[in-house]
Amino acid sequence: MDVRLRPVTAGDLAMFERFAVEPGLVGLDWGGFRDAQEPARRFAKDGYLGPDGGRLIVEAEDAATGFVSWTAKQYGGVAGCWEIGIALLPEWRGQGIGWRAQDMLCEYLFTYTPVQRIEAGTHPENTAEQKSLEKAGFRLEGVLRSVEFRAGQWRDGRLYSRLRDD
Repeated sequence: MDVRLRPVTAGDLAMFERFAVEPGLVGLDWGGFRDAQEPARRFAKDGYLGPDGGRLIVEAEDAATGFVSWTAKQYGGVAGCWEIGIALLPEWRGQGIGWRAQDMLCEYLFTYTPVQRIEAGTHPENTAEQKSLEKAGFRLEGVLRSVEFRAGQWRDGRLYSRLRDD
């Protein structure tokens, strides 16, 4: 399947609004209702291409299937890393789009930014995303205990990374 990444356009904002207000649309990542107007404000600010992070639309079969995102993260010293994420619409999951999009995003970030490390987290029960990250060249680093409050309780996460020279 041909998968592409492209910049966000005004026509994509309706999809972002759906992710903010439709329970379960993002699967295990649903964290409650969010401001549905925030996507339009962010798009007006920088088109989702800012110095500290952004989003690109994932396309397959000439349709917007979801988006990938990246956010700057700092551990210490002067060098930072990117934390990436992906959200695909339910009808596009399980078709090999996710790992391809995440791999393409890593290649994009390694080409156009000097970052050495890209990381991604997922839920221990999300085996599909774990496989997707591994296909995209990520390695499991470990379990982060009680890292996320979701569905009324603290939950563990899994941390993966991909280095420029992997």
